[in-house]
Formats: sequence, structure tokens, C-alpha cells
Amino acid sequence: MRRTSFEEMACPVARTADMLGDSWSVLILREVFYGHHRFDEFVTELGIPSNTLTRRLAELVDRGLLEKRPYSERPPRFEYVLTPKGRDLRPVMLALLTWGNRHAPLKGKPVRLIDTETGEPVELQLIDARTGKAIGPQHKVERRSAAPRRVELFDFDGEAKDGADE
Repeated sequence: MRRTSFEEMACPVARTADMLGDSWSVLILREVFYGHHRFDEFVTELGIPSNTLTRRLAELVDRGLLEKRPYSERPPRFEYVLTPKGRDLRPVMLALLTWGNRHAPLKGKPVRLIDTETGEPVELQLIDARTGKAIGPQHKVERRSAAPRRVELFDFDGEAKDGADE
């Protein structure tokens, strides 16, 4: 079954979801961030069927998130490495890790981000790179609505705020 494409939607979240594909693709990317690069490593780490893995790797390469590189000529073998576009997903993956630890925890120790210099856990926070201030309720998402000359502002709680005409 062919999935619906969101690549032409005005929403960057929809286009990003379209580019990432499905859960398997996100988990393959996670494994590449963890340092796994080879087909057999993905199968071992994820338990993914090889035909599914073959399709997902091809899609991630086609979308420019991974690059396929040969590491053996006989037999021909390839590894998959992040492209610059793929590396730019790191903060997104770390945000998913943080959200998952909070809202989808398993019993036992959570997976944590650690400062390699101190060994201490890192607490992830979004900041405005220009000001260094934490992103919070005072920040709104500006979105152009279908109505001409209308801007909608959305709070982080998902509630629409009073928009302004341009």
C-alpha cells in the first residue's frame, strides 16, 4: 500500500514527517547515530526483516538523510552514514529521547544523554540561539492561514491565540 505524501504541504512538521517516513526509518536513523552503519548491525539491533530494511535504507538514501558507501568489493558490502542533512536531525532525535523517557518510560534505567567530560547526565532544553534564552510559553509559532493576509499564532499548549492581520 502506498502512503500519502506530505512533501507539498505548507507545514514543515508534515514535510519532516514525510521525509522521516515511518517508525522503522526513525529507528534506523537512531542506530546510525549510535554508531551502527552496516546492514547486519541494523538487523541485529532492531530485529527488522531484511526486506523491510532494504526498502527503508533505500528511501533514507533517496531522501538525502543517509549516504551508501562501499566497504568491501568481494562480496560487495555497503555501510550507511549520515549526510549533513541527516546529522541535522540530532537535536530532533535527542528531543524524542527526552520525551520518550518522560512519557513512554520502561521500568529500569532510562536512556540518558551524558556529558563525556563529567559523566553527568545532561538535561536537554531548547534555547533561542540568538539570545540564549530558553524556549517556553512566551514563544509562539507563527503560521500563515489559508485566509488572505491572516497570521495565526499558536501557543505551545496547542491553543490558537488572537491572530493579527498583516
